[in-house]
Amino acid sequence: MSIYGDYIKSVIRTVPDWPQPGVNFRDITPLLQNSAAFRKLIDSFVHRYQEMDLDAIAAIDARGFIVGAPLAYELGCSFVPVRKKGKLPFKTISETYTLEYGEAEVELHSDAFHEGDRILVVDDLIATGGTMLAAAKLITRSGGQVVETATIVDLPDLGGADRIREAGYSVFAVCSFTEDE
Repeated sequence: MSIYGDYIKSVIRTVPDWPQPGVNFRDITPLLQNSAAFRKLIDSFVHRYQEMDLDAIAAIDARGFIVGAPLAYELGCSFVPVRKKGKLPFKTISETYTLEYGEAEVELHSDAFHEGDRILVVDDLIATGGTMLAAAKLITRSGGQVVETATIVDLPDLGGADRIREAGYSVFAVCSFTEDE
């Protein structure tokens, strides 16, 4: 948990029964609309990673871009988008992952990293962990070293962060929500 974790959590809106009954959707829109909260969010990541000698931030399409770009700027490293299939114009490598009802695929430019580059993978939320795990595998396959996976929100009841750790990757979340919160 971040130094501002409780504050960030208090700004995130919970929308009950969306997109379907029984689901509590964690809406980060109020966090993005509140300039002081957004600054504290980015500062949370900067504080954690400023001494880690990162080469790049790999941010997951699309909400990971919101955090990844300013973080890359603040840390003085490159920004690499991990995109949904078919969105990158150059030669790509891809990784398929399982969704609740089917599969999806993320891609990375084949020349995004050099062997041994130190990479932080960023997204907005970890639920089941499929997207984050697919991105981490892509980066590892491309020669990059995943220093950590980072997110604004972890939903521990869904087990995604545990799956990512079991695959050998470190996980950091600014805050977490259990199902009953």
